[in-house]
Amino acid sequence: MFRLLAVLLLAVMAASGLAAAQSPVSADLVRAAEAGNLERVSALLRDGIPVDTRDARRRTALLAATHANQVAVARVLLAAGADVNARDDIADSPFLYAGAEGRLEILRLILAQGANLKSVNRFGGTALIPAAHHGHVETVRLLLETAIDIDHVNRLGWTALLEAVILGDGGPAHAEIVRLLVAKGARTDIADREGVTPLQHAERRGQTAVVAILKAGGAR
Repeated sequence: MFRLLAVLLLAVMAASGLAAAQSPVSADLVRAAEAGNLERVSALLRDGIPVDTRDARRRTALLAATHANQVAVARVLLAAGADVNARDDIADSPFLYAGAEGRLEILRLILAQGANLKSVNRFGGTALIPAAHHGHVETVRLLLETAIDIDHVNRLGWTALLEAVILGDGGPAHAEIVRLLVAKGARTDIADREGVTPLQHAERRGQTAVVAILKAGGAR
C-alpha cells in the first residue's frame, strides 16, 4: 500500500511539474524569446520564470530563439544558464538546430557553453551532417574547429561527406564544404549502404568540381 501511494504521489508531482512548465506565464517566455522581445524575456527571468521552461512542443526559450535567429535574446538566455542541449518533442536541441540551420552567431555562443558534440538528431546525425547537407559553409567550418566526429554515420547510412554530395547540388557552397571535409581528414572511402562512395555519387550527379576535390584528396 505504501509503495502504491508513493507511486501515485510521484505521478501527481510529475504532472504538476509538467503543467507548471507549460503554464501560460512560462509559455510566455518561449513566445517572447521567439519574437525577439528582449525586454519581456528579461522581465520574466527577473520574475523567476525558469530559463528552461518549455512550451507545448517541449521547446525551451533558447530553442525558440534559435528557431527565429534571435541572437540578442539567445545571449541573455545563455547568460541566465539556458541548457544548450535541451531537446524538444522531435529531438531538436538549440545546438543541433543551430548547426543544422546555420544559425552561426548563436552556434558560436552555444559552443562556448558546453554543447554536447556527440548528440544526434532524430535521424541519428550530428550537427555537422545537416549543416553539410544544407550548404552552410561557415557553419561547417566552425564545427570542424571542434572535436565533432567528422565521419559519424547517421541512420540513413550517410556521413557528412556523403550527405554533402548526395543531397547537395554540386555548386560552390557544397563544393567548398566537400573541400573543407576532405582537408580536415574526412574518410572518402566510407560508402553508403549500397556500397556507393562519395566519389561515385559525385560522378553520377555530374558534380565536376566535387569530383576534382575528391580525387585530389585521394578518393578512388
